[in-house]
This record gives sequence, structure tokens and C-alpha cells, in this order.
Amino acid sequence: MTSTPQQPLLVFTDLDGSLLDHATYDYTPAMTWLERLREGAVPLIINTSKTAAEVMVLHQALGLDAPFITENGASIHLPASWCLDETPDERGWADIVLGESYRRIRDVLEAIRATEGFQFRGFGDFGIEEVAEHTGLDIHDAELAHLREASEPLIWEDTEEALERFRLLLIGAGLSLTQGGRFYHVLGDNSGKGRAMAWLVDRYHLLKGQRPLTVGLGDGPNDIPMLESVDRAVLIRGEHDTPIRIVETIQLYTTTQKGPAGWSEGLDHWLG
Repeated sequence: MTSTPQQPLLVFTDLDGSLLDHATYDYTPAMTWLERLREGAVPLIINTSKTAAEVMVLHQALGLDAPFITENGASIHLPASWCLDETPDERGWADIVLGESYRRIRDVLEAIRATEGFQFRGFGDFGIEEVAEHTGLDIHDAELAHLREASEPLIWEDTEEALERFRLLLIGAGLSLTQGGRFYHVLGDNSGKGRAMAWLVDRYHLLKGQRPLTVGLGDGPNDIPMLESVDRAVLIRGEHDTPIRIVETIQLYTTTQKGPAGWSEGLDHWLG
């Protein structure tokens, strides 16, 4: 089903609009494949814009024991079995921040807004109720989404021309802008979903002495770096109208279904 003694398998997945339904966050249609991966001892590695606090809840609910990537690749979280030089904390996890700190990102955003007058609002400007309103999360989950380490989701309320200038100013400050299903995300330019994934593939190679076959599943523009880096990619039909352009040289399957149903469709295609 999944891997051979010669080449093991790693599966990387986005959450919102992919493994999780865009509106309800339900993953029921994916249960059959989740169980198949668990039975095959295939690491399922979450690669999401969500925070570590949010992912840990889902990680435990799904019974996963693999690493996970949060905040669009700005942070990697390793279980003890994936650690080398890192020292796990009392929870048994080691956290690695690849990008800039949340405080510095907010400082840069506030400075740019003050000097340029751009119209945008980020999570740092929202109360918990506003986070819930914009994400569809309940208050408890919105609190977890507010606990950010190394990236800032924001709503752009200005022109396209201003957005391009904003992007250039961020680059000058060592930051980057990526677009997800609901928000733009600001993070350090030395992080990202593709770079974090490559870091974990290299770590697996060091630990196991084998280069794994990689499958990646996502639905948004911020998933492109991940999808262009894996051996077999699944572009899940999205809820947004943003065009997604992926290099033609990769092995890519585009689903007809959305969310977790499309997620399962993609794994049927590559692994079924």
C-alpha cells in the first residue's frame, strides 16, 4: 500500500481545506486513509499555517506520533524519537523556530503601517472574538490560534498596487508574504512550508539512513513550495478563486473533490 523495505514513505499534509473541511474542520471523510497510514506505520506530518497549540490538540485526537510543521513552515516540532542534538522538554517535544520571532514580525508590521499608511489588520490587532469571527473557530480554538510564535496572519484591506509595495518592504526587512486560504501570512524569509519539509526529510535520512518517498497534499497558494518539493503531489480542489500555478515537471494529481474527500481521493490516486 505504502512503502517498501527499499524506500520508506512520508506523507505531508496541509490542514484547512485539505485534511480538514474548510468550513466545519471535519475530517471524517479521511478516516479510512488515516487508519491505513497508521496501520502501515507511515508518518503523517502536518504542515500547516495553524499554531503549535492548535495542532497539538488535533495531533493527540488523531493519535499521531510524527513531527509537525506550524505557521507556514516557521516552526518545526519534533517528538523525542526524531531528535538528535535537541533536548526534548517535559512534554517529550523539541521546538525549532526557523523564521523570525512573532515580536519582531509585529514590530516590522507596525512600523510599515505607521510610515506607509497601508490598510491591513493582523491577529495582533484582533481580540479573541474577532479571530473566531474570521476563522469560524469557537472561542477556545480561537485562543489557541492567537498563540503565535513566528508568523502573522493578516487581512489585506488596501489596493493590489499597495500590496506589491508592502511585499517589497517586507523583503527588505527579511520577511516574506504568502497567501493561504483565508489570510495572507507574514513570516521570516528563511522559513516556509517547503524548507521545513526539506529539513524533516533530511532529518529522517540522518536517522534512518534512507531517503524516503514523499507525498504532499494541499489546497492553497502557501502549499506550492511543499507540493513542488515532494515526489508525488496532490493539489486539492479549493474553496478559493486564487489561481495556483505549479511547475509542470512534478508528479501532480489535481482532485475533483474538496477538503478531506479530495484528500482521500489524492491518496487513492498515488497510494491506492
